[in-house]
Amino acid sequence: MSSADSAQEDLGENSLLPIIDFNVLSADAQQRALERPQMGDMADIASRVRETIADVRTRGDVALLHYAEHYDGGAPQALRVDSKIIDEAMAALGRDALAALQRAIGNVRRFHEAQRLAPITLETEPGVRCERLLRPIERVGLYVPAGSAPLPSALIMSAIPAAIAGCPVRILCTPARGGTVSPVILAAARLCGIDSIFAIGGAQAIAGMAYGTETIPKVDKIFGPGSAWVTVAKQQVAQDPEGAAIDLPAGPSEVMVIADETARATFVAADLLAQAEHDPLSQALLITTSPALAAQVREAALRQYQGLSRQSILRESLQRSRLLCVNDLSQAIDIANRYAPEHLLLQVREPRQWLDQVTSAGSVFLGDWSPEPMGDYCSGTNHVLPTYGYARAYSGLSLLDFSKRITVQELSADGLRNLGPTASLLAGLEGLDAHALAVNLRLDVLQGVDAETLTS
Repeated sequence: MSSADSAQEDLGENSLLPIIDFNVLSADAQQRALERPQMGDMADIASRVRETIADVRTRGDVALLHYAEHYDGGAPQALRVDSKIIDEAMAALGRDALAALQRAIGNVRRFHEAQRLAPITLETEPGVRCERLLRPIERVGLYVPAGSAPLPSALIMSAIPAAIAGCPVRILCTPARGGTVSPVILAAARLCGIDSIFAIGGAQAIAGMAYGTETIPKVDKIFGPGSAWVTVAKQQVAQDPEGAAIDLPAGPSEVMVIADETARATFVAADLLAQAEHDPLSQALLITTSPALAAQVREAALRQYQGLSRQSILRESLQRSRLLCVNDLSQAIDIANRYAPEHLLLQVREPRQWLDQVTSAGSVFLGDWSPEPMGDYCSGTNHVLPTYGYARAYSGLSLLDFSKRITVQELSADGLRNLGPTASLLAGLEGLDAHALAVNLRLDVLQGVDAETLTS
């Protein structure tokens, strides 16, 4: 176990998975122990993304093909993927892979179909009827990254709720590495009912969907994770009334495991590595009441790390990860709520009894037999989740994100006669004369007064 001095030193070292006694740290050092990795020079990224968006808006497809050539190792033959290429991908993928995709799609569909909301209609008072209608978002753009690996799971998580919601136009943008889109992405898209696929990625793809080009149709809302460039592009187009709305803010992937002495060190270590391998900026945290377990987890993680293929990514992300020792599980839960992790794993005795105390997390995994990749792929919950602390105020992707809720009100004459004076009084309190007038004219008519004489 680190002393106070060495614990503070660990926060600045490039050691992998340092073990830190959280309670011997000062308040400032505790804050540093929970700091997330910085996503680079955000001002520079924002400036360059702004230039990219402007270029796509001006030059359209020409700009998209230029960026594909520059960033993706070659431009595709055509921005829109031909249906024959999708057919070939389906044939090439293999029966077992297709069955796995279909099983994951089935579970995601079942969980999201259960999220359907019924229309609401009720009388708040006699003669005052209020309703809520649901309408699908008409045009949605789905983004699937393909940086170091294709991610069909990211497509499933947006394409299936979009289909359930009934969004009429559903398009997909994904990078074509070397001019070719990953066959597994194409096959997953076909299984999810997506045939409008465009071979473009990065901030330029977000610009293409937000504003439209000669080939890519403009959409109303954009979904899907991506790099810092993609994230910034989504934020910028969402701030433009002529752009497109976005799903939720997101940063690098992250996991927090809370474990007591009953947890299996090999399981915990593997869970930490599973998220750390996503990106050099990913972060994995263990909060444990057992210093002995922390040591076992570190040993197991470094041993497992040696046999994994993405060691260069893991080495960087594990430098930003921590194993924190605390006094008790209540303190661990408090830290988790403060950190608001994307993924929270409770590997403790009777994990469900702690669930009510969790207030800020993207998705929670209970017990030894609920590894985080099950949520990533096929349990049925959505893996598009708020990161970087946004889980304090945002939720993971759901069916509601693909629909609009429209409210309706209808008052009878008696309803307005009874409730109208209240609205008129409240308008007066706010100093909004025209608001009051719109109500009072009608009330006077109901009392037999000619409305034309009231405004002459």
